[in-house]
Amino acid sequence: MGRLNKLRGVDPVLTTLARGYTNNELIADALFPFVPVPKEAGEYPEFGKEAFMLYNTERALRGKSNRMDPEALNWVPFTTKENDLEYPIDYREQNEALFNVQKHGAATVQKALMLQREYRAATLAQAVGTYGADNKIVLSGTSQFTDYDNSDPVVIVDGGKKAIRAKTGKRPNTMVMGADAFDVLKEHPKLLEKIKYSMKGVLTVELLKEIFNIKNMKVGDAVWADDKGVFHDVWSDNIILAYVPGQMSGMDRDWHEPSYGYTLRRTGYPFVDRYEEGKKLELVRNTDNYDVKVVGPDAGYLISNTNG
Repeated sequence: MGRLNKLRGVDPVLTTLARGYTNNELIADALFPFVPVPKEAGEYPEFGKEAFMLYNTERALRGKSNRMDPEALNWVPFTTKENDLEYPIDYREQNEALFNVQKHGAATVQKALMLQREYRAATLAQAVGTYGADNKIVLSGTSQFTDYDNSDPVVIVDGGKKAIRAKTGKRPNTMVMGADAFDVLKEHPKLLEKIKYSMKGVLTVELLKEIFNIKNMKVGDAVWADDKGVFHDVWSDNIILAYVPGQMSGMDRDWHEPSYGYTLRRTGYPFVDRYEEGKKLELVRNTDNYDVKVVGPDAGYLISNTNG
């Protein structure tokens, strides 16, 4: 960050606040954790089942070493894109404000940038074309979870888990769903039957984790507003199952590790800088640089149209 500080007047305090900002409504990180990349363009390994295979590692006495085949990985080009947004502060607002206007501006633009990334990630993860023929199902009629008499969510989810394991040798450890899908699941009689002896008697995310035997589960509550001010869910009535490597900090994560997806982010981003315009406006600007990628489509499974 030293070079950026010199070139762009980066505010280290506001940058630290931006990097530490969280929003519980946003869940894209569960499917697309961050990994740092040193350049805006490069190649990433698209992981198929070869990346999850067990290799023969035992060497016979005086025998040759076992060798992996580097051609097993399909290298795909990527290009990160710069995203920025700035918040204007009039000198009169700054003089009269009872709170730190710069911090407020930094948080406001950070939230907007994060929502934009959430929308991009959700669009990619919920697209039927992202997945192979064996890694998706579109529910209809009696299979939709709104049909409480005939549908069976456990059977559908188990089918997705088996599909991922058949392609990768890994069981999915992550489930992401839209708010509408969650609202139907928590009232589903077949699921409520499984917890009828629990103390709570109400289906929570924690109980759904146990029922589906999924370690990480997130419900997407984020919404976006169109030009007419009408709100729409970022995550629709869909469920995504995925294998995502264990939790670790972005700087420690190896982006060559097989995973459903990653957010490839330029090293040193995001950062926040401030500058003046016309001596009466101060602009607080947040800049990010990233690309959201599904790097292992075989490690994901889409259950779409859960509600119809």
